[in-house]
Amino acid sequence: MHNYLDFEKPISDLEAKIRELKKIAEEDESIDTSEEISRLESRVDEAMVEIYSKLNAWQKTQVARHPQRPHFVDYAEALFTEFTPLAGDRKFAEDAAIQAGLARFRGQPVAVIGQEKGNDTKSRIKHNFGSPRPEGYRKAIRVMEMADRFGLPVISLIDTAGAYPGVGAEERGQAEAIARSTEMCLGLKVPMISVVIGEGGSGGAIAIATGNRVYMLEHAIYSVISPEGAASILWRDSTRAKEAATNMKITAEDLKGFGIIDGIIPEPVGGAHRAPEKVINATGDVIFTALNELSTQSGDKLRSDRRQKFLDIGRNL
Repeated sequence: MHNYLDFEKPISDLEAKIRELKKIAEEDESIDTSEEISRLESRVDEAMVEIYSKLNAWQKTQVARHPQRPHFVDYAEALFTEFTPLAGDRKFAEDAAIQAGLARFRGQPVAVIGQEKGNDTKSRIKHNFGSPRPEGYRKAIRVMEMADRFGLPVISLIDTAGAYPGVGAEERGQAEAIARSTEMCLGLKVPMISVVIGEGGSGGAIAIATGNRVYMLEHAIYSVISPEGAASILWRDSTRAKEAATNMKITAEDLKGFGIIDGIIPEPVGGAHRAPEKVINATGDVIFTALNELSTQSGDKLRSDRRQKFLDIGRNL
């Protein structure tokens, strides 16, 4: 069953009528509803195009968080072969919120890192809703160090509301782990491609998103804090999240205009959750092109260009 967002009510009403007509036709074959179904399907397509052509920042936030949106595990299964996940940070524990390991991407050996939110209650608890703890970032560092040593490009897929803010995480050095992971990204002498596939929240995102190329899906968001968190701090009222989302400039179009990201990957009308295979393949094509462009550069140039890219952010604003 499809989960509809609040602004998708016109679409949900039309599709409910289509399901009702199909059920009537199944129960009584003498009733022909095909013409009416076809007409309603055309109206659904028109409504989808109209609604998704003018989404505001808060609506894009809702799409980025859609429970049926493809997650890291879906991209990993479709884009990589021989994916071998590595567990643990060799210091404290395993953190399932960050998935990391070695794989082949269209025949090329790569290192893969990503945040996984989970898609049902059990898996969401297992993956801590995609909010990594310090050991998750230290695991990412371990994989990046291995990639750097063996000359493997790094591909990271970002989808987190932010790093886990619990007491235990802070006691184990959450801020230090995020800083060291960001430092590791900046120091790599191999290509690093990062894609925000859903939410890119705060340091929890940038810790594995400091790449030579940074892309976002069309309806993904990328911000220093969640809209709810910003509203709570600015106005002490989390219900003003919609207002905060608009003012924070968190959409792919905003960030491309600021030069923070390098490109936007289009999503199918209705969002990535309506045609996951299509958007995953498009993401793979963008990663493939970027890797080909970067593969001719020396390690020193990759590192210096990556550092300069982030130093330049905001200079011309």
